[in-house]
Amino acid sequence: MIYTTYFAKLKSLPKDIVPISICGKAPNNYNGLQYKKLAPKYDFFMKWKENHDNDYYICCFDNQVLSVLNPTQVVADLTAMAAGRDVALVCYERPTDFCHRHLVAEWLQKNGYNVQEWSA
Repeated sequence: MIYTTYFAKLKSLPKDIVPISICGKAPNNYNGLQYKKLAPKYDFFMKWKENHDNDYYICCFDNQVLSVLNPTQVVADLTAMAAGRDVALVCYERPTDFCHRHLVAEWLQKNGYNVQEWSA
C-alpha cells in the first residue's frame, strides 16, 4: 500500500509503514529514505512560492517531473526501497494544503495504484 503524509505526522506513523521523503530538501532532523525523482524542481517551486499560482505549479510539475517518469518503475523503486513493506510518501504540507504529494497520489491512482492519505 502507498500512503501520503507530512513530516509533522511521522512520529505517529506505524513502524510497519516506511516513510520516504519526496521533497527537494527534507528537514535536517529527518534521516530516512528519500526519493527525489518525485520532488518539485527548484525553479518552478521558487516561482510558486512568490506567486502561489497553483495552475502554473501543476503544469510545471506534470511537464518536468511526472511526464518523464514511469509510474510502474516509480512504484517498483519505492517497493524496493521499503523492502516490500507499505510506504508513506512524505513532504511538508498538511492534507488540506496545496501540495505536490497530492499530485503524485492522483498520478499514481490514474495509473492503477491505490494511494491514500494516512490518518491515525
